[in-house]
Amino acid sequence: MIGILLAILFIIILILAANVRIVPQASAYVIERLGGYDTTWGVGLHFKIPFLDRVAKKVNLKEQVVDFPPQPVITKDNVTMQIDTVVFFQITDPKMFAYGVDNPIMAIEKLTATTLRNIIGEMELDQTLTSREIINTNMRSALDVATDPWGIKVNRVELKNIIPPEAIRNAMEKQMKAERERREAILRAEGEKKSTILVAEGQKESAILEAEAEKQAAILRAEAEKERRIREAEGQAEAIRVVQMANAEGIKYLKDAGADEAVLTIKKLEAFEKASNGNATKIIIPSEIQGVAGLAKSVGEILK
Repeated sequence: MIGILLAILFIIILILAANVRIVPQASAYVIERLGGYDTTWGVGLHFKIPFLDRVAKKVNLKEQVVDFPPQPVITKDNVTMQIDTVVFFQITDPKMFAYGVDNPIMAIEKLTATTLRNIIGEMELDQTLTSREIINTNMRSALDVATDPWGIKVNRVELKNIIPPEAIRNAMEKQMKAERERREAILRAEGEKKSTILVAEGQKESAILEAEAEKQAAILRAEAEKERRIREAEGQAEAIRVVQMANAEGIKYLKDAGADEAVLTIKKLEAFEKASNGNATKIIIPSEIQGVAGLAKSVGEILK
């Protein structure tokens, strides 16, 4: 009898232990009682009634990321391309998530593809390739509104890849190559232009420096010539001064020696004789000197 009681007690303990639940952080359990929704358990220790309650769904409250495969879309200018998206979402209401839609992830995928086709269908190819941020914002807004009844909040949507047709890609590559070649040609032309300008400026500076050097050399030559002429003139003046002083000394000596008027007249004639050796073509002799010419001749013969 005691054994049966112990067995029953052991079974009861096992049943009670099996109905104890610990809900971890960032999780929620949806509990049903007799097949209907009863409550939602948050983080902590919980106990469910055996055979009446059951955990209908375990919900992850963390932000989740779903990467959907490429979807075919058609642009406004009838270009078919492949676009794959990444959706970041978070469950905000475990009850609505559990009972709002069957297979929520598939529902989000189908909704994402439909919304993407609607947005891209209103845009041309070039606009699609350059408007990722606009597409992301529009898709996030549309998905967030559509998934709200499911207890899901869409935090962010990103276009992962935009894959145009091969012909379009080839044309885009050629266009990019032509654009790069054009930029390269522009840069090369600008470089040559700057090089030519620098060479011309260098030649200009060189010519200016050469002209300045020639100017300075001419100034120095002119100053040297001027100095030479001044010194030559000073030398001639000094020679004349010395000659005059010598003549004056000679006359002084004659006077000191008691020379008479006749001797002085002879000196004057000698001076005229020297003057006649120059470039003059005519010499005018004063009358007083003519009168004593004979006397000078006689004195000259006596001195000989």
